[in-house]
Amino acid sequence: MRTPLTSRPPYRRRLLTAALATVALLATAGVSACGGSADAGGETAKLRIGYQRFGGLSLVKARGATPGVEWSLFESGPALTEALKAGSIDIGQVGEAPPVFAAAGKIPFSIIGTSVPIPQGEAVLVKADRGYRSFADLKGKTVALNKGSNVHWLLVRLLEANRMTLKDIEVKYLKPAEGRPAFDSGQIDAWVIWDPYFALAEQPGVQVLADATGLASNREYVLAAPDAVDKRSGEIRTFLQRYREVTDWGIAHPEDRTRTLAPELKIPEDVTSRALTRSARPLAPVTPAIGDELQAITDSFIALGLIPGPVDIRSRVDGRFSEVFQ
Repeated sequence: MRTPLTSRPPYRRRLLTAALATVALLATAGVSACGGSADAGGETAKLRIGYQRFGGLSLVKARGATPGVEWSLFESGPALTEALKAGSIDIGQVGEAPPVFAAAGKIPFSIIGTSVPIPQGEAVLVKADRGYRSFADLKGKTVALNKGSNVHWLLVRLLEANRMTLKDIEVKYLKPAEGRPAFDSGQIDAWVIWDPYFALAEQPGVQVLADATGLASNREYVLAAPDAVDKRSGEIRTFLQRYREVTDWGIAHPEDRTRTLAPELKIPEDVTSRALTRSARPLAPVTPAIGDELQAITDSFIALGLIPGPVDIRSRVDGRFSEVFQ
């Protein structure tokens, strides 16, 4: 009669347990060697890219130029920097104010790339029948914008240029999806907005009261999580190289760029073309001068009480990838 397993001698049970443990260990090692774990090549091995619908990264995504990355869409720069804070993306692209607000909020990130200035890509829109001739005419009026976005800096500069303060207008903070219906329905007097929302709103009866020319650079900035910069610099450099190549291709082939990007943006080709003509610009390396420019923006926001200080944003500039943008 066969002896039940439970009645086997202790030493035999120990041998069986050891054998099973060895098999389990070998199986685990095999899975790890094949990249079965998240750390060894699973989903976490993908570079996670945060983009906005019209930023330069949109064209990279639309062309499928960087297979193997994970894309996340954000409506605005502040939402994207919150994703950096949460650790859900490795790289993202924003305007010039979001890094300032993010740094003030102690969000960890490095600034690894930028663009040449794009001042025509953001503007103050009003209804033509209101009779406003200059920004100064908005004194006492309601002005809407997305808090902490690139246009927040444009508003500050417009107030300075017209010897006004935030107390001279009624500021209403609205996301782009909220700003357009408020503007169309006359609930606000002016909307400070960027492309492509700017181009979409350029309908008959809409007047461009001012853009950022002579006031703000309106650069794009490439931000990266510090851990990604330190541990995956080779992958980031490869991604940035493709980003640079696609950007240069788009500038050299504007009609092809429009046809490629319009479906990604889900807007008509004529609107896409108008926005791209004024807002698509070459990438550029970050330099100490870029750090100084961002620090000046930061100091102005602190002086106005819009963010707590002090904030050293110069230290966030990381030029290790600058050769890619030369």
